[in-house]
Amino acid sequence: MSEADAEIAVDASAVLALLQGERFGAFDAERIVGAWISAVNFSEVLAKLRDGGLSEDEADQAVDGLDFRIVPFDASLARATAWLLPSTRRAGLSLGDRACLATAAALGASAATADRAWARLDVGTKVELIR
Repeated sequence: MSEADAEIAVDASAVLALLQGERFGAFDAERIVGAWISAVNFSEVLAKLRDGGLSEDEADQAVDGLDFRIVPFDASLARATAWLLPSTRRAGLSLGDRACLATAAALGASAATADRAWARLDVGTKVELIR
């Protein structure tokens, strides 16, 4: 399986970069369509879109075409997210960041993000930077 075919879990930063038409590096932005996303990160995307001035309907429409596979944030993922705090604290990762990493780990997927700090982490999950 090539990297382009590999499963990914996306962070809000990657989704927002796509929706805002930002430049991507070697990462194929089309991989975001149909990707896995934690319910926490999905909520974060919607909140950022609303904070950016979109109505609820507009925010929903913006993400509807991306066909995300939303992963519920259950007790197992909540624990995995919490257990990542000590190893990610120095990099300043948020709850959403850790939820994405925990989701990727649970799925055996890579985590896609725009946050360069993730590349320096050793948490057992492959990180793919979008630029």
